[in-house]
Amino acid sequence: MTRNEITEQIIAAKNRQGIKWADVAKAVGKSKEWTTAGCLGQMTFTREQAEAVGKIFGLSDDAVQGLQVVPYKGSLPGSVPTDPLIYRFYELVCVYGTTIKSLIHEEFGDGIMSAIDFSMDIAREPNPAGDRVRITMNGKFLPYKSY
Repeated sequence: MTRNEITEQIIAAKNRQGIKWADVAKAVGKSKEWTTAGCLGQMTFTREQAEAVGKIFGLSDDAVQGLQVVPYKGSLPGSVPTDPLIYRFYELVCVYGTTIKSLIHEEFGDGIMSAIDFSMDIAREPNPAGDRVRITMNGKFLPYKSY
C-alpha cells in the first residue's frame, strides 16, 4: 500500500465521517498543522500516533504500518499549482520571496529558515470586513558555514 493510497483512505473517511483535523490532532497529541501534514502523507508518525490515526479513520494494519514509514516529501506537482488556494501561496512567494529573503539576510546573515526545525499555526482572525486567515511560521535560522 502506497502512502498516497493511505492518504486517499484518510481523506475519504474524514469526509464520510465529518471528522475535523483538530480532533485528530488531539488524539495524536500534536498540533493540527503537523498532524494534518502527517495524515496527508508528509510526516512520519510514531507507532502510537499511527495507531490513533488508524483507529479514527478505520485503517488496516498495513495502512497503520505505512504511516510509520518516512515519506517522500513534497506534495505539490512540479509545475505551477492550479488549485486557487495553493496558487496564492505560490503567488505570495513570487511577489514577496525576494523581500522575505532580503529581510532575513539583513537581520540574520547568509542562511536559510529551516523547514525541519519548524512550527506553524493557522488561525481564524475575526474582522468586521471579513474574517482573516492568520498564518504564523516559525523556523530555526541555519547559517551557511565557511569551510
